[in-house]
Amino acid sequence: MNPEIIADAQLDCVGYYCPMPIAMTKEEIEKIEVGKVLKVEADDPAAEEDIKRWAKRTGHEILKFEKEGNIIIFFIKRMK
Repeated sequence: MNPEIIADAQLDCVGYYCPMPIAMTKEEIEKIEVGKVLKVEADDPAAEEDIKRWAKRTGHEILKFEKEGNIIIFFIKRMK
């Protein structure tokens, strides 16, 4: 059983569409310390792949990814 991931910060991107979820995630993750976790919620279907690619390209780690209805939830650990 996985322990619950505790987010250090949260970002609500619901209602925003490409490229805003990526831009908002980038801006918000820069506000937290390395090693901290950002929870991002979005409802733009493109955000699923966009945020995964962005995290891989920038070196941040997606600790958890889930969908609840049309809401996509990411837990992203700042790595640098």
